Amino acid sequence: MKQIKKDILIRVYLVYFVVLLFGIFIIARVVMIQQFEKNEFLEMAKKQEIRLFELEAIRGNILADDGSLLAVSIPIFEVRMDVMTDSITDKVFNHNVDSLSLRLSQLFMDRTPSEYKDLLWEGRRNKTRYLLIHRDVTYPDLNKLKKFPIFRRGQYKGGLIVHAQFDRELPYKSLARRIIGYESGDGNKKVYVGLEGSFTKNLEGIKGQRLMRRISGQAWVPVDPESQIEPQNGNDVITTLDVNLQDLAETSLLKELIADSADHGCVVLMEVKTGYIRAMANLGLTKKGTYEEIFNYAIGESQETGSTFKLASFLVALDDRKIDLTTPINCTGGITYFAGRKMEDSHHGLQVLPALQVFEKSSNVGTSRMVYNAYADSAQKFIDGLYRIGINRPLGLQIAGEGRPYIKTTKSKYWSALSLPWMSIGYEISLAPIHLLTLYNAVANNGVMVKPLFVREIRKNGQLVQRFNPVVVNPQIVSPWAIQQAKLMLEGVVEEGTGASIKTPNYKIAGKTGTCQIAAGNKGYRQGTKEVQYKGSFVGYFPADNPKYSMIVVIVNPKKGKYYGGAVAAPVFRELSDKLFAIRPDIMIPLPVDTNSSPLPYARAGYVKDLADVFAMLNLKVRPLNGNSSLVRPAISSDTIVLTAARIVKGTMPDVCGMGLRDALFLLEQQGLNVLVNGKGTVVKQSIHPGIIISKGMPVVIELKVNQDKPGTQA
Repeated sequence: MKQIKKDILIRVYLVYFVVLLFGIFIIARVVMIQQFEKNEFLEMAKKQEIRLFELEAIRGNILADDGSLLAVSIPIFEVRMDVMTDSITDKVFNHNVDSLSLRLSQLFMDRTPSEYKDLLWEGRRNKTRYLLIHRDVTYPDLNKLKKFPIFRRGQYKGGLIVHAQFDRELPYKSLARRIIGYESGDGNKKVYVGLEGSFTKNLEGIKGQRLMRRISGQAWVPVDPESQIEPQNGNDVITTLDVNLQDLAETSLLKELIADSADHGCVVLMEVKTGYIRAMANLGLTKKGTYEEIFNYAIGESQETGSTFKLASFLVALDDRKIDLTTPINCTGGITYFAGRKMEDSHHGLQVLPALQVFEKSSNVGTSRMVYNAYADSAQKFIDGLYRIGINRPLGLQIAGEGRPYIKTTKSKYWSALSLPWMSIGYEISLAPIHLLTLYNAVANNGVMVKPLFVREIRKNGQLVQRFNPVVVNPQIVSPWAIQQAKLMLEGVVEEGTGASIKTPNYKIAGKTGTCQIAAGNKGYRQGTKEVQYKGSFVGYFPADNPKYSMIVVIVNPKKGKYYGGAVAAPVFRELSDKLFAIRPDIMIPLPVDTNSSPLPYARAGYVKDLADVFAMLNLKVRPLNGNSSLVRPAISSDTIVLTAARIVKGTMPDVCGMGLRDALFLLEQQGLNVLVNGKGTVVKQSIHPGIIISKGMPVVIELKVNQDKPGTQA
């Protein structure tokens, strides 16, 4: 019995000893790994690391008002190959490697067929799961590659691995580049300027996710492509820009800058009622001696304005009833003094003139004397008048970089006895061209100041997400009487004053010339030296008797002898307005309709042959179509029906408003759209705006209404 007990104890001790040795071994192994093999195991872990990667969404497009692409993301692909995927057996590989090498060589033309064959065989021998075939592959080439031997077996059976990247392209290159914007900076941090930056949250979309596994060579491959979270592409931004007008603005500005050897300049064209910016050109002289869009001077360069600010001075005086257009003002021969400092006109000899002529001739002495006599004892009242107009406040533009307007008060530490007279003629204040244009646009708009807008809509897959309606900044900047007086003054500048060089018999222009001496930093204005610099400008609107567009032109530091605003800036204004009239005849005032004559019959937009046949049967005078478009819109001109072409571009939404249901359905269904109809009669509304990019099967709703107006032609 004792012997049995002893044997059992020996066995128990033996088991304990073995367990103890095993424990010691484990502890020793842990210590060994921690102290001596740690780095080796970490490297092994890294080689098998699994991580979530973000998938970039396709950045939305930026489009012009008519749907033309201004900025678009172009897909560029990197093609790799899993040479060792299970479905690519030795038989499959050996049978197809020659033909695949030949096709790759013919497609990319960067290697010979034998070099591609060596690449594929080397990848096969090394059991490469992530062999680089080619970078920067275009979408059309990718489609061709997918039909090559082995690859045509499919994404998984063919071992094809495709990574997409997107390059931002500007189809119109440098046109409106500063407004559209671009990616700036370097490294992984993307910084966008222009509309690309201001609307980046709308454009960038929502990123997706993909689970990736690190393999040898520090390469990453998808773990399960089917389980990835797909990104949501960004929205499209529809701007207010007109591509044709933008091109005209840049061309006209560039020609003048070259002729004057100027440092830089800008042009802004705005729609009076809405504030929509139809064109904005900014060109500066580069070190290479060329003019490029290097800075947005129109919104970012806040400086003294010179004589174009005189409109604000006169508006305040008129609104306060300090003057009217007949009030006599002594210009004292073109020279006067304030607190011992001399002020003079560009041309001497002016004596006593009515306020209207003081403005037309842009007399510095007359304007400053008018303001000084009216507000010398109440200077803050003049400042309050400027603030009442609203030109002291930033506009809160849709694009970043707005220069801050500066209109000081009598409490400012920089206020002096010279401030009131010099401010009245555009010195000791700062405004960007866009601020000044907004003021003149308000006069054209009968006193209603609207905010300049660069973006009209945000859309996703053609559907409206957000619309930016016109924004009223100030519903009435001054009294209606003061506005009417100001309009007469601005028209007088072009009819009789400093802007007479751009007077045209075809339509009326209202505006103001401006010439401003530019301070050279701490050196001041350097009067009487060769270092003096000037800025010439012209700002106004047209047609004066029915304002549709306002515009500002600024030319900085011209060096060819002429520098007055009427000589360097006004011609650009006239050239652009003339071209605008040539391509936009609708901005003319409609001719009065003779209500005593028999009205022409109501006619909808439709197909030219159908309409021509109907009008011929009724013996109506028809002006033939200029062009070969099959779709036309009738319009009445006196006793004649004019047929104008309706623009149809494949892949973009046509304008069907004014058509009957049959013609509208035929046209929309030809574009591959799924049409839903509400109402009857004539199309009065469509859910997708004309010019928007469309795709096959996209739904569109058209609303019809019976026309109950007097007989006539619907535009």
